Amino acid sequence: MDTFFISHGSPTLSIDESLAARHFLQSWKAKVFHPVPRAILVASAHWDTAEPTVNAVEGPSDTIYDFYGFPKPMYQLKYPAPGAPKLAKRVKELLQEAGFGHVKEDTTRGLDHGAWVPLMLMYPEANIPVCQLSVQMQKDARYHYNMGKALAPLGEEGVLIIGSGSATHNLRMITRGNSPAAKWAVDFDTWLRETLLDGRYEDVMQYEEKAPCAKIAHPWPEHFYPLHVALGAAGERAKAELIHHSWSNGSLSYASYRFTAVQ
Repeated sequence: MDTFFISHGSPTLSIDESLAARHFLQSWKAKVFHPVPRAILVASAHWDTAEPTVNAVEGPSDTIYDFYGFPKPMYQLKYPAPGAPKLAKRVKELLQEAGFGHVKEDTTRGLDHGAWVPLMLMYPEANIPVCQLSVQMQKDARYHYNMGKALAPLGEEGVLIIGSGSATHNLRMITRGNSPAAKWAVDFDTWLRETLLDGRYEDVMQYEEKAPCAKIAHPWPEHFYPLHVALGAAGERAKAELIHHSWSNGSLSYASYRFTAVQ
């Protein structure tokens, strides 16, 4: 099963009909990905832990509103997808077998907006079990790529693996309105697209040294590491495809990618 990196951008993706990325995600089942997954695993930028952690929730997942100062209707949205405790245990097993050491299970944590906002648009029925996987900001890109590699067998088990982050993410540099994308954001975003489509995955692992404006595009790495998880889960010979591209707020790229395993 293909893996995906979704740039979820601003939380207003949940209500803003003017965002092209919103309409892209709403067309997911019809135009992007037709198979119905048995379960979904989301590596979310909005869950950072010291060691790998999965949420193993029984019953409907709580909706976490981990954003502040946004319009009131956003705090009334719900995405009560079933938890996926069996998938959580399988993720834990695969990571431990790959040498990731202690992997925690969180039996109370729901879905943060890195998961529920895109999934609300992609699978609005909220009837597919969802498990979240945390990232580790203190680790590097290769660590997260290897995490994805360890999880590759899930694709053969009917699990859709999604990395949810942003191709660019510097909240101090965003602007209001529809201002043109800043040069630093365009430079990094273009480098990422060309590097992925050329299959230069080693460079993506070393993006801090290889990419232009890397430290401006990602002052902190948590929104980029989900890409490495999704890429690793597709295998070393994966083929990358840009499946959506748009901008908002002058520097938020919604570039999203499909990674297809090549046998």
